[in-house]
Amino acid sequence: MTSHKDENAASEQPTSLTRRSLFKVIGAATAAATGTSLLTSCSEQKNSTATNLGFKEIPHKLDFQHHLPNGYSADLLLRWGDPLDAFTGAFVPERLDAKEQSRRFGYNNDFIAYMPLDPDAAPGEGDKHSLSRNSERGLLCVNHEYTQPHLMFTGYTEASANRGTSDEHIAVEQQACGHSVVEIEQTADGWQPVLGSPYNRRITLTTAMAIVGAAAGDKRLQTGEDPSGTQVLGTVGNCAGGKTPWGTVLIAEEGFGGAFQGDPDNVADEVEARNHHAFGVDKGNRNWGDYDRRFDITAEPNEPNRFGWMVEYDPYDPNSKPRKLTGLGRFEHEGFTVVSKPGEPIVAYGGDDDEHQFVYRFVSSGTFQPGNNTYNRELLTEGTLYAGQFNEGGSGIWLPLVFGQGLLTPENGFRNQADVLIDCRRAARLIGATPMDRPEDVETNPVNDCTYVMLTKNKKRATGEENAANPRARNAAGHVLEIVPPGRSGLRDHASNTFRWNTFLLGGNPNAEDPAERGAYGQQNPANISAHGWFANPDNVAFDSRGNMWIATDGCESFGFHDGLWAMATEGELRAAPKHFFGCPEGAEICGPEFTPDGKTLFISVQHPADAGDSTYDNPLHRWPDNDPKMPPRPSVLAIRRQDGGSIGS
Repeated sequence: MTSHKDENAASEQPTSLTRRSLFKVIGAATAAATGTSLLTSCSEQKNSTATNLGFKEIPHKLDFQHHLPNGYSADLLLRWGDPLDAFTGAFVPERLDAKEQSRRFGYNNDFIAYMPLDPDAAPGEGDKHSLSRNSERGLLCVNHEYTQPHLMFTGYTEASANRGTSDEHIAVEQQACGHSVVEIEQTADGWQPVLGSPYNRRITLTTAMAIVGAAAGDKRLQTGEDPSGTQVLGTVGNCAGGKTPWGTVLIAEEGFGGAFQGDPDNVADEVEARNHHAFGVDKGNRNWGDYDRRFDITAEPNEPNRFGWMVEYDPYDPNSKPRKLTGLGRFEHEGFTVVSKPGEPIVAYGGDDDEHQFVYRFVSSGTFQPGNNTYNRELLTEGTLYAGQFNEGGSGIWLPLVFGQGLLTPENGFRNQADVLIDCRRAARLIGATPMDRPEDVETNPVNDCTYVMLTKNKKRATGEENAANPRARNAAGHVLEIVPPGRSGLRDHASNTFRWNTFLLGGNPNAEDPAERGAYGQQNPANISAHGWFANPDNVAFDSRGNMWIATDGCESFGFHDGLWAMATEGELRAAPKHFFGCPEGAEICGPEFTPDGKTLFISVQHPADAGDSTYDNPLHRWPDNDPKMPPRPSVLAIRRQDGGSIGS
């Protein structure tokens, strides 16, 4: 198939994609935006005119290629099916089996963590590796969120794959989910994987994991295969994540309910029936349970309770056992990101990626002690989980989710703290947390020390259900909130139970005819936002060393253009004025933006390319990134650099 062409973008220079290639584009810039007032802002430089974003943005487009500004190149670093060792051989999709997939890069890559490698540090010395800030050799730790049989295997449509996937292909899918650890290095030919590295590892749905924290061992986590309730096989629905200062990686379990089949109404326990309904377990779900009975709730009604957690593992020790952290609660985790300051509690922020769900914060019981890894690795197992209440006027409160306090009592159906954590959503709603517009990534800016919440959209919010922090009914474009803990930049008290908040930006077209689709961007001069600077559906977020925000989107195709990456300042006159940096091929979204410590490489995941319309393995919309008639579209990781070797975005 040929790509759609934009006749107005004559300066763009797409070429066929090889393993190392560059797509370039020159963007137009026309002013188009409206401004709104903010509540109390995190910005401490309101009069600053400086900007650290020197690239010329690309235009909105929708075609079968990916796009970058002039002066940037993208190394095609990892694709679904690429080998992790030197002996696996070439990828031949038609011959892929479960054993082969377990040795290859997984499907639908999402969150990325770059973990530096210190040549003088030993395995397990994660803090030493991290502090090395090595930006030329490290471990790339990548989530694989979900599988799509109709794009992975011949013979399926999306409908026929739902209940008709073969046992052989389900076995492949279970090895294609989870997580990959791949050693990478920067060479004269660009970034490349180090095949056969002892660090290279797959974490899949058959990887043994421990269950730790307050819910571990509870009867609701016990199954026929694990009567102890402390061991589980695998992880699924791995969306975003986080990193710890002691060198471990956190990976989220989000859309786990879709992996389970069975009718919740046929489950004898009313508590579990309600629980399964809440997470989308349904008799019409994928037929994994026919192959692996633990994914059938009629056989193992407690098995879904063993998913929906945050998972921690040590990438620097390939023999280490991942563990599910029940203290961080059970829901559809987008991710949890960590704020650490010596001598203070660890604070971790996260969101529940569903309509009318909540923003959460965890505060450790102990305090962070740099260099004391044995001690620090228990910080995420003991502490207090809170849900956010966003009030009128820009004030906020973190409400504790603690058994026995307030309404979290036996009279309301809670036996113990395990029940509070397993039924986190119900607990948060009972205590008065604010229902939000699909909280996705929640991360703290290392420069201004404020925390930002990506709220991707909520078309289910009816008129009259708006609130101060979610001001639009049928919110199709999403928005971003800024949480301001007490204190000032670098010294903010993230453990405080009170905070201020404001609307950092609203997604959508400032010039849309429908007022419900219009976006407004803080206190900016409208002339600072170009016709291509607006976006919709913020999803993942990252910050560069200068404090600029980089937002990845999921849903812009509904507005007529590709998903991609937009960058913007968080301080000064250009605060919240986005510039368009990257565009995906049609059908794809971008996930997991991650910088090397020196800021000279930006890694991104391009997920589910060609996932649009009736696209299938046999007749795909396009074949990005290989553009090879023998290859299907393949989710991939790109390593983006400036051709002059400078910092990304400057």
